[in-house]
Amino acid sequence: MKNRLIGGTIVGIITLIALFAGGVVTAIILTLSSLIAVRELLKVYSLEKSSFAWVNYIATVLLYVFLYFEKEQLVMPLSIVVVIITLAIYVFRFPKYKDTDMMRAIFSFLYGAILLSYILRIRSMEQGLALSFFVLISSWINDIFAYLVGSAIGKHKFSPKVSPNKSVEGFFGGIVGAGIIGLAYGIVFAKYLPLPGVYCSIIAALGAIPAVIGDLAASAIKRDNDIKDYSNLIVGHGGMLDRIDSILFTAPIIYYLVEVFYVLS
Repeated sequence: MKNRLIGGTIVGIITLIALFAGGVVTAIILTLSSLIAVRELLKVYSLEKSSFAWVNYIATVLLYVFLYFEKEQLVMPLSIVVVIITLAIYVFRFPKYKDTDMMRAIFSFLYGAILLSYILRIRSMEQGLALSFFVLISSWINDIFAYLVGSAIGKHKFSPKVSPNKSVEGFFGGIVGAGIIGLAYGIVFAKYLPLPGVYCSIIAALGAIPAVIGDLAASAIKRDNDIKDYSNLIVGHGGMLDRIDSILFTAPIIYYLVEVFYVLS
């Protein structure tokens, strides 16, 4: 418990620094986090030292460079180049690598780098600092409410083969809890947010849904590959992916929900 508390505190401090600092500090922290996440997933597939891996590592750095310098239009071309180069490696190194290795490499970049990069996109928006906290509300606060409700009244298993401890009651409790906290956050910090409180509640609640899927997806990958944690990077918490699994799915949804509500408001 002591190690878990220490690890959680360190993660919390780094997360707050990444959100509050903005600019190059946020970009660097997220770049390093994505590199670690990509490597952890590649290691699951025994590809962390392969030619595929180096393509992913270089592409991850370029991704954040493009976003930092507001060249988002280059992200799609970058992704296409990653796919093409990965296919080329597969072809020219055939039969050393299987088609499954190629697909796992592409997935590792999309999962560990592209999805997490949406935090930098949110942070770079107008009033991005305030908007960034919706990611934490939809993931971390949702998780707390899901645990409390599930522990109190949870009877129906949500996904027993992947995560036996999660319940249907906890799932809906987490969504409602995130929505309530989102509403309170929108009211208290109204002058820092570009959206009314009711939109803040909807964003937080809807963002909580993919957070649960992200958590379960990461658990399913671990079960499929017979591992307990993605690494031992964080004391008492496992690897980077063990800590950001829900955030990976939540960040893109929050980003696009904010974009939609910008238009509606």
